[in-house]
Amino acid sequence: MRDLRVAAVCMHSEPGGIRENLDRTASFVSRASKAGADVVCFPELSLTGYTLHAPRKVYKDLGQDEVVESVLSMAREEKVLVIAGLVEDSLREKPHISQLVAGPRGLVGMYRKTHLSPPEMEKYEPGQELEVFLNDEVTFGVELCYETHFPEITTVMALKGMEVLFLPHASPRGEPGEKMESWLRHMPSRAFDNGVFVVACNQTGKHRHGFSFPGVAVAVGPDGRVMDSYSGKEEGLLLADLKAGFLQEVRKHRMRYFLPNRRPELYGEICSSPPYRSGIGGSE
Repeated sequence: MRDLRVAAVCMHSEPGGIRENLDRTASFVSRASKAGADVVCFPELSLTGYTLHAPRKVYKDLGQDEVVESVLSMAREEKVLVIAGLVEDSLREKPHISQLVAGPRGLVGMYRKTHLSPPEMEKYEPGQELEVFLNDEVTFGVELCYETHFPEITTVMALKGMEVLFLPHASPRGEPGEKMESWLRHMPSRAFDNGVFVVACNQTGKHRHGFSFPGVAVAVGPDGRVMDSYSGKEEGLLLADLKAGFLQEVRKHRMRYFLPNRRPELYGEICSSPPYRSGIGGSE
């Protein structure tokens, strides 16, 4: 890993308002680039807006290919990595919730949300791969909103070499302070247990489908401590400097980096256990 300045964006995104969402995206990319950012991370479904109502219909005035090309152009022109969310249509019965990763030299990849929330299962297709990406000496992963509650995902990505984990959200309800309190119950654990940086951001504001998103962004170090954060009802941009030396310091400490001491031969029940049943001690 090399030293990295990241920008985590809290942005308002109207479902189907793709032209306006792209304009906002371009403005934040330019602002982040001027501030020296190497990576600009946007919330889940930031380009198309978050919707549970006929998601394929978000593409009215602009098509999916045009949206992707627009983001690729931003990344090329501003010479930054852009991580932005969209409804990804496919040949399957339902579309994916995806995060586009666009770099100065072109498309780096597309992450498809693997663990959908119960309401999302009715409208979207789950992804099938826990992929990590390598760009400019940094290996990073993406998890989308609901996925952050599954610690196995982060561990798998960390074992694939992940150094930085981006957590774009479209998480509604509550005040910004309440959302931050909720996030800090699990995000520091993802960072600390796996020895990785964690950078998260949320959509913000109320949109026409009734969802209201509290603006929250946070950066957590590989020691599990919060580096910086933003909470508010307005759009915002959080800048954080991720130092390669800090990551190495944590990973070289014999008591603070846990992955080398795993015993996977004991973990088979994670994959082979019977379906979950409520109750304590397995009793009905």
